[in-house]
Amino acid sequence: MSPRRNSSRRKSARGRKDASGPADEDALMLRITGGQRRETGPDGEYVIRSIPGAAATKIYRCPGCAQEIPTGMAHVVAWRPYGDGEDRRHWHSSCWERRSRRSPRAPRH
Repeated sequence: MSPRRNSSRRKSARGRKDASGPADEDALMLRITGGQRRETGPDGEYVIRSIPGAAATKIYRCPGCAQEIPTGMAHVVAWRPYGDGEDRRHWHSSCWERRSRRSPRAPRH
């Protein structure tokens, strides 16, 4: 038999104010936009969305390494913020982080 718990497992925030101050703006934007964030780098500004492995249901080709991103692999999707969405690309997370240090590779056949 498991020992009895005398305290609730949930941390109730009712009636209490957070003493740490206002919420972080980036964390708030991530909640509102469903995980989207903006990044600015040497190659311009992008909107980034992280795709968890459970939501990755198709095979994509990463423009950073020209290798396939298999189904079930977590990755990121990046696109220009003021475009029509035609420039959306699926990247390996590590390739996206290293994109400024290497150029895109030609696809293999």
